[in-house]
Amino acid sequence: MRRPVVGIIGNSYLINDQYPAHAGGTMNSEAIAEVSGCLPLLVPSDPRLVSVAELLEVCDGFLLTGGRPNVHPEEYGEAETPAHGAFDRARDAVALPLVRACVARGQPFFGVCRGFQEVNVAMGGTLYPEIRDLPGRMNHRMPPDGTLEEKFALRHKVRFCDGGVFHRLMGAREVMTNTLHGQGIKTPGQRIVIDGHAPDGTPEAIYVADAPGFTLSVQWHPEWQAGQDPVSRPLFEAFGAAVRAWAGGRQPWALSA
Repeated sequence: MRRPVVGIIGNSYLINDQYPAHAGGTMNSEAIAEVSGCLPLLVPSDPRLVSVAELLEVCDGFLLTGGRPNVHPEEYGEAETPAHGAFDRARDAVALPLVRACVARGQPFFGVCRGFQEVNVAMGGTLYPEIRDLPGRMNHRMPPDGTLEEKFALRHKVRFCDGGVFHRLMGAREVMTNTLHGQGIKTPGQRIVIDGHAPDGTPEAIYVADAPGFTLSVQWHPEWQAGQDPVSRPLFEAFGAAVRAWAGGRQPWALSA
């Protein structure tokens, strides 16, 4: 029996500042294969190459990954500024309508970091270009120096809503996470439920209210050591269960489950 397919939404890069490539972090594929129990399939996120309709047909679920480029502010009605950083308009053109289609169909997706922000924007929300510049906010960005282990180290707590879906899934009201992002939710989109916050008030865990499928998304990077981390593992296991249910034509994963 074949494994269900998870489309991993990749990013565009220039190798040696010259050679264009689509790529995704190895740890994303490892988390999908080893913890979710699904087949990872890297998606070249460019509407010239793929369509949302084709992706919905080929893949059973989607991992919306992190990445250095940010969602372009035009997607939420704001002007571009230097603080908004680099962009990947091709990924915007694939990921945002893909999120809306999955919400409508009940097809599962899991948003991570930029993917978390994409879900909010797809549902009509807005983003702060640089949350560390806001009064009372901490610097959530990846440390510029150090080993990979140091950059992905646990750095702050996330507190979930009492009795909420993340609380129930984790079996804990409060967890420790890494943090490697510069932007964050300014206004939540329609039906976006913020179910967890960092100590400085930054939204860290969301889902789409009344969606028939799995829509959990987190601002941190759970793909790091997903098989061993007690916070990451239940997220990828639950996502895998939702993808298998969709592939098998069974009842979509529900928040009340």
